[in-house]
Amino acid sequence: MSDLGPWLQRLGLEQYADLFAIHGVDMDVLSGLTDRDLKELGLPLGPRRIILRTIAKLTEDSASPGKSLPRAPERRQLTLLFCDLVNSTGLSARLDPEDLRDVIGAYQQACSLPIKRFEGHVARYVGDGILVGEWT
Repeated sequence: MSDLGPWLQRLGLEQYADLFAIHGVDMDVLSGLTDRDLKELGLPLGPRRIILRTIAKLTEDSASPGKSLPRAPERRQLTLLFCDLVNSTGLSARLDPEDLRDVIGAYQQACSLPIKRFEGHVARYVGDGILVGEWT
């Protein structure tokens, strides 16, 4: 079965996975397929239209961050760090809300500068904390 198996299964066309594998159609070939190619493989009109429509939508969406044609799984090293401001609850009792917001903003900015300098990524600011990720 080709690496298209799970993708075809989501489309309800898993019966064509072996056919794609026999003909060497994988994720890299997928975006270049035409109706004629699919017809030569022996796919009926309905499945051809479903596949072409889905490829077109994925190709359109690939301009958006996080959306692209499905790829084969890969293993990556991921490092995550969550850090927060110590005793922010105590600070919140002593400072008024606008001053506390400024303190937390300055803290988050001071933390994010070295993270970015060392090619890390600030994934999210959560209250007085920062979730940081780095992957290779």
